[in-house]
Amino acid sequence: MKLGINVDHIATLRQARGGVEPDPVAAAILADQSGADSIVCHLREDRRHIQDRDLELIRKVIHSRLNMEMAATQEMIEKALLIQPEICTIVPEKREERTTESGLDVLAHSAKLKDAIETLNSSGIEVSLFIDPDLAVIKESARIGAQAVELHTGSYAETKDEASREIALDDLAGAAIAAEKMGLFVAAGHGLNYHNTMDVTTIAEIKELNIGHSVISRAAFVGLTKAVEDMRYLIDR
Repeated sequence: MKLGINVDHIATLRQARGGVEPDPVAAAILADQSGADSIVCHLREDRRHIQDRDLELIRKVIHSRLNMEMAATQEMIEKALLIQPEICTIVPEKREERTTESGLDVLAHSAKLKDAIETLNSSGIEVSLFIDPDLAVIKESARIGAQAVELHTGSYAETKDEASREIALDDLAGAAIAAEKMGLFVAAGHGLNYHNTMDVTTIAEIKELNIGHSVISRAAFVGLTKAVEDMRYLIDR
């Protein structure tokens, strides 16, 4: 199973003081060298954390894949065509949210998303859609031409008891199986940490986990290299 490390929270810490430290580019290099299969960066419309220059430099210095998270806007599509990440993950975006709160409403915006997918694909960029584990949404994602989906694991991560956890895990497994049968590459992410990730790795159809906050939080105590290596170890187990 592949591991994508999201370095947005390093940029959030930097932006809190408006300075130059800590540097998300340096974080991307460390994660790249410590076992990450891809580096994930969300260039938001409001530039809350990752900045354009960060993305441009990360594109140049990492050896693993670059996964650019973005809203399906003309500005972001043009930026992706300039940066040329290996894959773009289209996510919903709201100004007031602290982090991405739910999956894309693919059913309501399928025409717009289809156009974005076709434009990015024409430049050799794969497209993933960040979605809730819902069969109808998975079917529509496949129909409009996405190469991959990233299943939103928030409901699973936020469960408070074992019964709810098992139900949420079953929902993820069912969605992953359906998505793979439709020819989609299946990733998952949001709220995953060092305590709840291993159960998700038992779902064979999920081929990649994208994790940010918990790894960056752990890095504050043990360093980023060890934090990435620890998560890599859990997934490989």
